[in-house]
Amino acid sequence: MSTQARTNSPKVHAETAPKIQPGSTPSIVPAPVVLTDRPGHLAYYHWVRAGSEAFAAMLEPEDMAIQSMPDASPTKWHLAHTSWFFETFLLLPHAPHYTPFDESFSVLFNSYYEQIGPQWARAQRGQLSRPTINQVLNYRTHVNAAMEQLIATTSQSTWETIRILIILGLNHEQQHQELMATDLKHMLAQNPLSPAPFDAPFKHTPQNISPLSPLSWSELEGGIVSQGRDLHPEEFAFDNEGPCHDVVLQPYLLANRLVTNGDYLAFIQDKGYGRSELWLSDGWADVRSHKWAHPLYWRAQEDGSYTEYTLAGVQALDLSQPVTHLSAYEAAAYAQWAGARLPREAELEHATKGKALTGNFYAPGAIAPHPHRAQRDEAPLQQLFGDCWEWTQSAYSAYPRYQAPRGAVGEYNGKFMCNQMVLRGGSCATPHGHMRTTYRNFFPAGTRWQFSGLRLALDTPA
Repeated sequence: MSTQARTNSPKVHAETAPKIQPGSTPSIVPAPVVLTDRPGHLAYYHWVRAGSEAFAAMLEPEDMAIQSMPDASPTKWHLAHTSWFFETFLLLPHAPHYTPFDESFSVLFNSYYEQIGPQWARAQRGQLSRPTINQVLNYRTHVNAAMEQLIATTSQSTWETIRILIILGLNHEQQHQELMATDLKHMLAQNPLSPAPFDAPFKHTPQNISPLSPLSWSELEGGIVSQGRDLHPEEFAFDNEGPCHDVVLQPYLLANRLVTNGDYLAFIQDKGYGRSELWLSDGWADVRSHKWAHPLYWRAQEDGSYTEYTLAGVQALDLSQPVTHLSAYEAAAYAQWAGARLPREAELEHATKGKALTGNFYAPGAIAPHPHRAQRDEAPLQQLFGDCWEWTQSAYSAYPRYQAPRGAVGEYNGKFMCNQMVLRGGSCATPHGHMRTTYRNFFPAGTRWQFSGLRLALDTPA
């Protein structure tokens, strides 16, 4: 899609973000260090909300209304739902003079909060041609104005109640910014035109389409280590990240980098998708029923090579970049084939202790989110954050002494602690400033449309 085509949607772009031009990136604003800081909250609120609108500004109205599968949602729905969250959990209970933008939105954009009320069926979100995208953007403007007023004028007693809820709402919106990218990618990948609404983050040349040197390993001692964090009113974290508790780790080895496309191609060429002995039972059933033969967005060519669909269109497959859009089943099968295993989530968290939270994260703008290759001659453990979510072998469950928060907001995480696997580290679609070393993402093992990859682990020989 050309730049000219992007700017020919004046109603969408003008009402989306008057101060953000399509393709620009809002300057990064950090989360307030002191959670009592009202100006810091307001600046962070504006930055996060503008990020969603900067993403939408790259799209056409038609892009934002389609739903390609039940697990994904249209961009328009994400834009509305994140506003519904602020309206429902902050404005309606704490802003006495607030008037809802549209009463029907309480059902249309409620995701799964049973204590709030009924919801429009998730699998039918793509049927909502109305409200229009411009009505949704006006809804965001309406909510933003009310939130500005609430932050600036509410009493100190109310502020003490709502300040952590505001940060929760902004972290919730950042999660949906990642989902906007992954849901959009899945939808556009179904289009035979292979749309390219974003710019490629790199240019492929014959010289840089080459595999890296073999993996190396870092040994970690293990022992009794802490996992998670104690939740504190002055430091935001999701409730599922705590409480802090001790775990016992045996000595183990971690690969220095993520598994690459080149690594994974060798698995395919060795008929990995046809060897039942490598697969977990449910994974093998998925391979057979869905006819999996390669990662989700790889496209087999007649000459036996592969290309890859990205948000910048179809690209040559770079063998040095991390493989992504794998299910946990595929990750586990590859690890079995490689003579290794997937890490436990406590092992990955232990390995990141004291490490800087830097990596290939997403800043909304014209550049497509996509994993970067590992760099030679860097730290022993690379790509700990960003690039790809790393599947673990750990089931998503409650930590010792975990208690979900009271009320509807307690439905955020706790009720999903069943039939899901933990992923760690963030991805190239995770917004800047959203990640923590204790952050726990979770999806069913068959999930493929997220930016999910893997790092290998080994038990230290006795």
